[in-house]
Amino acid sequence: MKLSTLDTIALVLVIIGGLNWLLVALGFNLVTAIFGSVAWLVALIYILVGLSAIYLAAISMKLEKK
Repeated sequence: MKLSTLDTIALVLVIIGGLNWLLVALGFNLVTAIFGSVAWLVALIYILVGLSAIYLAAISMKLEKK
């Protein structure tokens, strides 16, 4: 199965989000290290990661039904 561009972007964002959570558990937040005090941008990154997770969960349920 070939992934669409949206699928690929969502997958990359969820992987980055997961790796960031690993780093947070180890005491380092990569998102805030990169974007620092730009609170709206940090929030936007987290929102995009969360929406990507919802999107991937939804399409995986569709694939399961086939």
